[in-house]
Amino acid sequence: MDFDLNQEQSAVLEAVETLLDKHAGAARAVELAAESDYDAGLDDALEQAGYGDIASAMGRLEAVLIIEAVAKRGGVVSAGARLLAAPALSLDAPPGPVALMRTGHSGPVRYAAHARTLLMLDDECARCIELEPGACPAVPSNFGYPMGRVSDEIAAGGRALAPGSGPRLQDAWRLGLAAETVGCMEGALEQTAGYLKERKQFGRAIASFQAVQHRLAECAIQLEASRWLTREAAHGAGSSEAIATAAAFALDAAGHVFAETHQLSGAIGFTREHDLHVWSMRLHALRQELGGVAGHRRAVVDQRWGAGSSQGSGEGGR
Repeated sequence: MDFDLNQEQSAVLEAVETLLDKHAGAARAVELAAESDYDAGLDDALEQAGYGDIASAMGRLEAVLIIEAVAKRGGVVSAGARLLAAPALSLDAPPGPVALMRTGHSGPVRYAAHARTLLMLDDECARCIELEPGACPAVPSNFGYPMGRVSDEIAAGGRALAPGSGPRLQDAWRLGLAAETVGCMEGALEQTAGYLKERKQFGRAIASFQAVQHRLAECAIQLEASRWLTREAAHGAGSSEAIATAAAFALDAAGHVFAETHQLSGAIGFTREHDLHVWSMRLHALRQELGGVAGHRRAVVDQRWGAGSSQGSGEGGR
């Protein structure tokens, strides 16, 4: 795989980052979190700029680049569902926001309170459920994402999509999780590194201490490994095994990055006055979906050696 972005990909990434400079950031994320709100303004800006069409026309790798960038800037939009899940099911611009849920899940669902479309993962077939405004009541959340609860009646409805749509939705969902995790880890690590360069101890910036640098370097290594596993999985055909591997690695790395960034930031890292929570708390939410790290690892085993090789159902994800 060529690890250098081509000219078109670099242009897309530069353009989306320019848009995010105007419409996203930690301050905006904090404001939205206080009201458990969805960023309709950013969603509209992305739609008007045609990024959904760009991702559909160019491919999954370009979609992953956009999802990474949005997550890194703390964007509160369902980019993964819009740019990966809907195209994987050949859905032509379903009403947004789009939320994702797995049959049998009983907990809160990211973006459900604001969603107009719910894509339901139901084994071999996926279902598309159109939602009326306010159909799913909001659930208070400390994880930086607006959440909603989907009733059993709503979850049982909708129209069934083509046979084989379930695995396609699962792959797209899993790839989106990996890409979003990469963006959130990068945001958390940049926030922490910036703080350590400013905070002084014994007359020196904390970032100048070798032990601190080693810990930051370990986080950076895990971030970059996650990034390129995810991009490689998105490149070309991208097998289900490669996607599950990327998700398992990235979400496992997210646990390490969460712990290290909070420890390195000291007491201030555990306060809402410090912006680290904008990214770090989201890592916890992402780690719960689709059965969590263990669920992604089981998927790797099943893809490599066949379904039934792994043990347990891994319920607990959305």
